[in-house]
Amino acid sequence: METAGAQVRDRSVLRLVVTEPALLLGAGRALMLQVAHPSVAQGVADHSDFRNRPLPRLFGTLDFLTIVALGTDEEADRIGAIVRGVHDHITGPGYSGNDPELQVWVNATLIDAALLVYEEILHSPSGDLAARYVEQAAMVADVLGCPPGSQPADLESFRAYMDRMVNSLEVSGTGREVAAAVLSARRLWFLWPALALNRFITTGLLPERLRAQFGMTWSPGRERLLWFLLRTGAFCYLLVPGRLRRSPQYLTIRASRRRVARRAAAHR
Repeated sequence: METAGAQVRDRSVLRLVVTEPALLLGAGRALMLQVAHPSVAQGVADHSDFRNRPLPRLFGTLDFLTIVALGTDEEADRIGAIVRGVHDHITGPGYSGNDPELQVWVNATLIDAALLVYEEILHSPSGDLAARYVEQAAMVADVLGCPPGSQPADLESFRAYMDRMVNSLEVSGTGREVAAAVLSARRLWFLWPALALNRFITTGLLPERLRAQFGMTWSPGRERLLWFLLRTGAFCYLLVPGRLRRSPQYLTIRASRRRVARRAAAHR
């Protein structure tokens, strides 16, 4: 329950965006952008079993975002403290899990992927919604303990930040290894049709410069097929009212709370 008189964070747009199932289309892009940063890629390689367990990082991120967006302010601060504690142990040559610059970048990739899905695939009105989403999503950086103002404050500065980062990153060999392992997910071979579709969508949604650095092949024909599939799928998807395609918020956060509790118990 919120404390009387306490400042309550506005999360109305953040909640709307986080509960939109179509945003999973951008999850692969966000992950590839993250590991395009050499320090993030090295941290993942050194401190996660990404080859044998490719999904825990994705579900962990989704659960964190769900609780920050849908939970109480106290829950958001609590899980932020838990994540900071885990990040205390993620250190190595040239990187730290609690480095504000890396945390801002990881959060920015999630914001960027969400905006791409909303604007380019669903063709939902951007403008005010996009601006408010960027402002509210800065809360993620706040609960992770980033210094005030470290996250781009508005939509214009956010887009400038993303352009600057995408044009300056140089994908490392470790980044390519992590990307290949996650996208192939050999332990999940029984899901090969979904994995193949995810690789196709992820490859097509990446910025051309980084796609080339990851060594991913693409062509104009694939580009046309990708957008035909995405726009046809979006047309059918949007025929379903939002209240029907979104899970009730109380069920969504209940599932995330349970997964977080199980992971915490497993690490005791």
